[in-house]
Order: sequence, then structure tokens, then C-alpha cells
Amino acid sequence: MSLLTVQGARASSYRFSPRMRHHLQLWLLLMPFLAGALLLIGLPALITFGLAFTRYDALGTPVWVGLENFAAIIRREVFWIAVRNSLLFAAIAAPLQVTGALLLALLLHPERRGVHLYRSSIYLTTVIPDVAFALIWLWLLNPLYGPINALLGWFGAPQPAWLIESGTALPALALMAATRVGEGMLLLIAARQALPVVYFDAAMLDGAGRWQSFRHITWPLLAPWLLLLLVRDVVVGAHSAFTPVYIMTGGGPGYATTLLPFLIYEEAFSHLRIGQAAAMMAVMFGVIGLLVGFVFQRTRGWGYGDDV
Repeated sequence: MSLLTVQGARASSYRFSPRMRHHLQLWLLLMPFLAGALLLIGLPALITFGLAFTRYDALGTPVWVGLENFAAIIRREVFWIAVRNSLLFAAIAAPLQVTGALLLALLLHPERRGVHLYRSSIYLTTVIPDVAFALIWLWLLNPLYGPINALLGWFGAPQPAWLIESGTALPALALMAATRVGEGMLLLIAARQALPVVYFDAAMLDGAGRWQSFRHITWPLLAPWLLLLLVRDVVVGAHSAFTPVYIMTGGGPGYATTLLPFLIYEEAFSHLRIGQAAAMMAVMFGVIGLLVGFVFQRTRGWGYGDDV
């Protein structure tokens, strides 16, 4: 190898610092996801935002109407019912989902015999298709021969008609969504295993028990991850609830389970009011954007990190 070749290799190795090379590798890994998100999410969202200012029924040419669609949906009672139901659904499902993922992660993060089988079994709830998952829960919640009511009857507890009564239909759907904890569990297992072991060793030497270690070490260090999961479950939960609502309740009884994604679908494809549906979608995107921006601003600098 010539001297010039060796000098050129050394120059290229010193061109980027280890931190810069690390960030470059991260961006290269993210590129396929970012390209897919731009093509499958960003571009349709941009088109939807444009349609929100038009009167369009998928049959004729879109007609510009300005803010007329936004004024129309604000005056509609069903829109506010869907907003209320969506907020209530998120308030029930997201905290339960994060709590379940945290408890399972704390239980299954130690490496021991059979733990990978347990993790895989729980993760199955995440990879089961939405339609199949909804059909399974439709059987579980059946008021006549469903196993949940059979178990409640065995203990002498009330046996509600889960999806038929307006007071229990939405909580039942939220409970179903809260059982899909596989993805969050794996994320929290990785976060828990990445915590510095020296903290726990020092706490053990000081006489701290499991609860003290969790309260003063695990919980503060996992707080950014938990908040990330909570925001993700709030954002994704309402969207993923469309399939169960469509298959299991159809938005009923009454409007008890009418969530915003289902209402948007009904407006666009059942009533062909695509302009108003796009306006509802734009409002939902705006609220989600404000929520994500607020959380990002409040949590900047959280956590810990080591220089690469």
C-alpha cells in the first residue's frame, strides 16, 4: 500500500468525529422510514388539508369555499360528541396501556429461563390484525356466552351487556385497546435494561429495597420513555380504534362509540361530504400537532446520555 493511500485513509477517518459518524448512521437508518412517512402520510395529509377548504363529493370538481367547512362542523352536535368520545377513550385507554406495559416490562426485563416465550406471547397482541383482534373481543364481550361475563357470573358480579349499553360500550373498547401492550412492553424492557447498573448497586449498598429503587431510580429515569409512550398511545389510539368501532359497534348504541376517525369515515364515504371530513381531519391533525409540540417543549433535556 502506498504512502498516499495510507494518508488518504487516515484523512477520511479523521474527517468526521465519532459523534458525527454516529448521528450519520442514525439518519441513514431513519431514511427509509422518513421516505415512507412522507409518501404515505405527509402527502395525503397535505392533500387532505387542501380539500378542507373545498366543497367536494368525489363526483364533481372541488369548489373553493374557504372556511365554510370549518364553520359547518363546529355547528354540528355530532362533531362535538365525537370529540368528547375520542378524548374520553384516550383518557381511559392510554394510561391503562402505559401502566400495563410498564408492569410487564418490570416483570420480564431480567434475563431468565423462559422469559423470551413470555415476551413473545404478550407481543402477539400487537401483531394480530385489527379485524381478527376485534372479532376475538366481540366474542369475549358477548353478554350471553362470552367468557368475561361467564367469569363475572362465577364470582357473583354483575354481567353487563358490554357493547349494547351506552354506559359500557366505550369503556369496553378502551379496555380492549389497553390490552395491546406488546410494543410498549418491548420498548420499556429495552429502556430498563439500558439504565446504568451502578445506580442500583449503590442503592442496594445503602439498604434500599425494591420499592425505593423503583421510586427514586427506575421511575425518574424511565419518565421520558413513559411520556413518549403515553403521547404515542393518545395519538395512535384513536386512529387504531376505527376498526373495532366499525366492526363491533358501528358508532352506537346511539353515538356512544362514535369517535372522530369513524365520523370522518362516515362523512367522507357514506355521505360524500369529503370537504367537511377533510376539515375534521385537519382539526384533529392540528390538535395532535399542538400536543406533540407542547410535550417536546416541556421535556427537552430530559433523560440521560453518554457521549459516543
